[in-house]
Amino acid sequence: MRAETRLQDYDNGWYKPAGKLKILSWFLMNTLFINNYLPIPVIIKVKVLRLFGATIGTNVMIKPKVNIKYPWFLTVGSHVWIGECVWIDNYTEVILEDNVCLSQGAMLLTGNHNYKKPTFDLMIGKIHLKKGVWIGAKATVCPNVVGESHAVLTVASVATKSLEAYGVYQGNPAIRVNNRALS
Repeated sequence: MRAETRLQDYDNGWYKPAGKLKILSWFLMNTLFINNYLPIPVIIKVKVLRLFGATIGTNVMIKPKVNIKYPWFLTVGSHVWIGECVWIDNYTEVILEDNVCLSQGAMLLTGNHNYKKPTFDLMIGKIHLKKGVWIGAKATVCPNVVGESHAVLTVASVATKSLEAYGVYQGNPAIRVNNRALS
């Protein structure tokens, strides 16, 4: 007989990203200032994120309706663009170096579940997007992915493995389909 999934036995009690009050406070502030369509000035968004531990460079654009799980695990360089409806689901560290662009609806997912375990255990892995990486609209970056310098993940593609420098990646799972030539 084959084993079966037992979600009733799921336990992520080992995972404690912060105290309950800090998490609750962040969820409230995220809703009020970051994850909504109100025309909140970027300078206020940046101050709120820094207040909760994010490291953020200069000249960063944060569009409306961005969702950030835990800002204390977020490092953002300078001249970074975070588009509308981006979801940074950072259970652990996410690093966005200078000139990274996350187009609208992009998802950075640092958490997943172990489908080989009947208890569906939580697994986490960081994401590091190096200088000049562009993540296209509705594209997804999975845990443990490194986007090397100026890599591109095209619209609605899924990066399950790291992206080589100046590579253009497409599909699900994303494969290298071209080279990025900047002029």
